[in-house]
Amino acid sequence: MERHEFDREVKRLFKKHNELIIRKNRARKRGNGIYERYIYPVITRHHIPVFWMYDLNYETNPGLLLRLGINTTFNAGAVKLNGKYCMIVRTEGFDVKSFFAVAESPNGIDNWVFHNRPVQMPVTDDPETNVYDMRLTHHEDGWVYGLFCAERKDRSKPEDSSAALASCGIARTKDLVVWERLPDLKSKAAQQRNCVLHPEFVKGKYMLYTRPQSGFIETGDSGISVGFTESMENAVIDDETLMDPRKYHTVKEVKNGQGPPPIKTEIGWIHLAHGVRRGAAGLRYTLYLLLTDLNEPWKVIKRPSGHFIEPLGDERVGDVSNVVFSNGCIKDDDGTVFIYYASSDTRMHVATTCVDKLIDYIQNTPEDPGQSALCVKQRTEMIDRNLEILKKDFPEL
Repeated sequence: MERHEFDREVKRLFKKHNELIIRKNRARKRGNGIYERYIYPVITRHHIPVFWMYDLNYETNPGLLLRLGINTTFNAGAVKLNGKYCMIVRTEGFDVKSFFAVAESPNGIDNWVFHNRPVQMPVTDDPETNVYDMRLTHHEDGWVYGLFCAERKDRSKPEDSSAALASCGIARTKDLVVWERLPDLKSKAAQQRNCVLHPEFVKGKYMLYTRPQSGFIETGDSGISVGFTESMENAVIDDETLMDPRKYHTVKEVKNGQGPPPIKTEIGWIHLAHGVRRGAAGLRYTLYLLLTDLNEPWKVIKRPSGHFIEPLGDERVGDVSNVVFSNGCIKDDDGTVFIYYASSDTRMHVATTCVDKLIDYIQNTPEDPGQSALCVKQRTEMIDRNLEILKKDFPEL
């Protein structure tokens, strides 16, 4: 490629990238009344800056070949900081290594721009091979904590190249740029994933949502659990209490895990979690809600039936198909709620709602009665009520 062609192609790459960044996103036409989905994903691998992937030096890359490709951008934690909506995105290269990258938006919907550089996350004395799925918690102690999965090779199984150990990595920051790495969480569990820090002290201690596991994939007799630690600088959980167990023939029959930190409301803490069930086509990940007590946030007081968000349309296609996963959510002062969710381990989306709608959904969505016959009875009762209303108020229908 001649130099003038090289320069023209560089400018074309930047122009195409900028057009994507400034593209306006808009809500789809009314869906279920609970939340609004948006037409475009909010973050894809094409949102990654050009200079993260291409060597722009003509002397060393005259053909302008892709050097360090990005495969996927997904499972992002979220926080609002200094007036900006921020996501810390799990960014996976062609080398299958994930790293964290911060993207900011002025409105939480579009115009997402990545910081110039990925997060330079410090490592512990035992450096992990891979890091991913960070939950961000702006704690009342003033710090923004990031809890994430720190994955290392299971050295007890040298013959198995896929054997891994998952632990809860912990870091904290004030600005999402400079991070202080703290020791990994210590607990009695063999492995830990999906750990989340509660945003307030509970009885003077830090409270964590955990999911103790017997293996890297196998959860054992587990579910969303809670534990307490005196300090995040040396986090130790002695006991974990099961808060939300798995249950046969539900959206969480295979496994489940806490998503982002819960949202505080007048009726209690609203939790967004992921549930996994097994079907003929493989595992299916959906999101569901539950409510815990305001003063004792480990006590579940309401479980609306079924899933809350499921993968639809193009969301079902990607690196790991038929999956939605959320570890990021932002509640604005006016009650607007931004739910950031990934689809099929490939891209990030947003759904918007408000606290009032979430409260309505939780309080008025019946719980799963547990049997087909009872579910039919539950639905028929609503149908009968609706038929009376239609006869009285909408006779023309």
